[in-house]
Amino acid sequence: MEYWWINRLVCPVCGGSLTKEGGSFACSGPRRHCFDAAAEGYVNLAPPKAAGGGDDAGLVAARTAFLEAGHYRPFAERVAALMRTHCPGGVLVDAGCGEGYYTNHLASGGARVFGFDLSKRGVRHGAKVAKRAELPALYAVASVFQLPLADASVDGIVSLFAPVAEAEFLRVLKPGGVLLMAGAGAEHLLSLKRVLYDTPRPNEAREDLPRMMRQLHAETLRFTMELEPAAIQSLFAMTPYFYRTTAEGHRRLAATSHLTCEAEMDIFVFQKA
Repeated sequence: MEYWWINRLVCPVCGGSLTKEGGSFACSGPRRHCFDAAAEGYVNLAPPKAAGGGDDAGLVAARTAFLEAGHYRPFAERVAALMRTHCPGGVLVDAGCGEGYYTNHLASGGARVFGFDLSKRGVRHGAKVAKRAELPALYAVASVFQLPLADASVDGIVSLFAPVAEAEFLRVLKPGGVLLMAGAGAEHLLSLKRVLYDTPRPNEAREDLPRMMRQLHAETLRFTMELEPAAIQSLFAMTPYFYRTTAEGHRRLAATSHLTCEAEMDIFVFQKA
């Protein structure tokens, strides 16, 4: 097996380089910190204070069902195409990878990818899929604000519907490395919101665009999804609207037998100097 992550993955306690010893990851520091790999193939490298964070089981299950049905596949394919253009052959990080749908999509195209997220449930699912398909993806429970990576050790980062930790991303990116970030466009899921709310509002533009990186590219991807009841409920459960909607909104959505819904993603590519 190719240990492509050697000299990149580091101990979250002392910063020493991690190596694989049997079923564990051990560091090169004087105290030899050791982290056992789970049967699914992932390792927990989150700081103790971050333990138990991330998405809950219900959200992970809903997002897994929706994404694996292919509803966001045009988005996944566009992200992969942009990374092939701007970061060909590089080692990538999916920062805030969730259940690993995009991580594994990138890896299935030949990229070597780290998948990091605080949700153990999500990371476990992504690692299990990657292990079964023998993909070049390594998963770890970790915060995007404290990545277990050496300085200037990766070529590209994708941050998809996730927080952007610009300072940490700059630390781990090589000079010339790229960041692809994407989130909801103004009219993303507007038809869903029309069912839930009497006066739906467009999504606001992101305010966390990097300030210390050069923008290479920006675009808005739009496509339409035809959704049946199970997919409608999965989509709803994976959005923040699930917790912000009244009982009446829940009832209206439950009575919806078909939904033609727009997807609109704003995508940006930035480069480290």
